[in-house]
Amino acid sequence: MEADWEFEVGGEAPAIEAAWPGFVDLRRNPERAWELPEAAELPVLAETLAMLNADGSPVWTSKCDLWPVVDLAEFDADELDASPGCAAHVLGCYIDLLPRGGQPRNGWQWETPEMAAAACKEICGLLHAVPLRCCRVDLVIRRALLAPDAMTLGITAYLTACGPSPAEAKQTLEAALAAFARVLRGRSTLQ
Repeated sequence: MEADWEFEVGGEAPAIEAAWPGFVDLRRNPERAWELPEAAELPVLAETLAMLNADGSPVWTSKCDLWPVVDLAEFDADELDASPGCAAHVLGCYIDLLPRGGQPRNGWQWETPEMAAAACKEICGLLHAVPLRCCRVDLVIRRALLAPDAMTLGITAYLTACGPSPAEAKQTLEAALAAFARVLRGRSTLQ
C-alpha cells in the first residue's frame, strides 16, 4: 500500500475540531458508528471507526467523510500504484484521529511535532508492507482543538482507492480501511 505523511500546522492551515456540532463520541459507544450517514454508504468505514474508538485503541476519531472523486484530472494513478485501466473510478475518505492519551501503553502522545512525525513515519512503514495496490493513505499532521482553550496535535488520514468500476474502487477502499485500522490497533505503543 502506498503511504506518505506531511505537516500542515502553520498559519491558515485547517485544524481538526474535535467538538464540532453533530459530533458523536464513539469512544463511549463505538457501536454508534453504524448510525453515521457515511456508514450507510460504506459499512467497512463503520467497522474501522468502531475499532479505532474501542477500548485499547491508541486513538479516537472526531470526524470522517466519504466521497467519489469526480475530477480525475486532479488524480494521479501512479500515486496509488495503479495502472491507467484501474483508475477509471476513484473513492476517497478521511478520518480525523486524535491521540487517546493516558499511559504510553494505552495510547499515543503527540505532544511535539517530532512525536507526531515519528508516529506517522512508523505507520507509513507498516502500511508499505501491506500488499494492496490501487490505494494509498496520506497522513496530515494538524493542530487539533479539543475545546476552545485546549489544543494538541492530531492527524487527518486521507484514504484513496481506485478501480475499473465503482464496485471495484469501493472494494479496494474497504480493503485499505481494514488494513489501516489493523495497523493502528496493532501499534498501540507508538510514541
